[in-house]
Amino acid sequence: MKRKKTSLKDIAKKVGVSTATVSYVLSKGKESKVSAAVSEKVKQAAKELNYQPNQIAKSLKSGKTFTIGLIVADISNPFFSHIARIIEDEAAHFNYNVIFGSSDEKAEKSDNLIQFLINRQVDGFIIAPAEGSEKQIQALKEQHIPFVLIDRYFPDISSNYVVLNNYKAAYDGVSRLIKTSHKKIGMIAYSNSLQHMCERVKGYKQALLENKLDYREKWVKEIDFTHIEEEMKTALDEMLLSEEPIDALFFATNTLAVHGLKYIDQLQLKVPHDVAIVSFDEGEAFDFYYCPLTYLKQPLEEFGKQSVRILTAHMANNDLDEEHIQLDAELIIRKSCGMAIEENKEG
Repeated sequence: MKRKKTSLKDIAKKVGVSTATVSYVLSKGKESKVSAAVSEKVKQAAKELNYQPNQIAKSLKSGKTFTIGLIVADISNPFFSHIARIIEDEAAHFNYNVIFGSSDEKAEKSDNLIQFLINRQVDGFIIAPAEGSEKQIQALKEQHIPFVLIDRYFPDISSNYVVLNNYKAAYDGVSRLIKTSHKKIGMIAYSNSLQHMCERVKGYKQALLENKLDYREKWVKEIDFTHIEEEMKTALDEMLLSEEPIDALFFATNTLAVHGLKYIDQLQLKVPHDVAIVSFDEGEAFDFYYCPLTYLKQPLEEFGKQSVRILTAHMANNDLDEEHIQLDAELIIRKSCGMAIEENKEG
């Protein structure tokens, strides 16, 4: 037999007050203007009777579902999973729940997720947009649905965003390899036109240019997200086993670095003796690698907190001016990039 759901009337009967009083206490909290003693009795009775509020009715009354839709490229990627957890915890401070989804860097899947979450009546979105999803983002603007873009954005679409200074981060990472006396530096990036990836390639090129080092197209390999393993092998064979091999390598993401390092080990090449390494982002796998990896640490805490702060503000007032936040990465120097000349002297 199905157990009868506890109602406001049940709580009112147990406490000996009106149903309206119970409703005021449970819906308005401290603003109910009901005495502290009565409020405490109502809350205790609700707990004892295992009262569960009707969320649908609550949403109809407030016009809100108190849910946020979060769409990232790949929730299994440590970068996105860590940000997702921070966003979830931060949203809870504002009494919001978060519904997650991964686009797998596919515009079609991203569109399906957005439509699904709109149908679920989320109050706003935090999105790491996939390549080719400009129309989806523009549609959110036209529907006046609050959203914040994270990690990447579209320069031609005016929007709230929280991103990294990818150009400077890549420039700093490659400059470190140059400082450790490397002159033939390759880069492996994803094959897409997204702003953050383009900025990383630009930063790589600028570091070479300013240090009067050769830039060669054959030393920059772009890999398809859906064919990482096979394309990584081809790219590294061409850069490391050629007649003029590179002596250092800059990975544009931690996922690329993990796949690249696996194959470098298969080739029986040693880091940093045979090839020095710098990677974007940290990764749990890095902790188990025999050579501590130099990487660019992104401020995940700031990504999460800033995106939730901006979104909640715009959900409360969608007429606010847009916010454009650009964060800086920190270069964490370890052995994989080799030792600088001055560091060798100190040692």
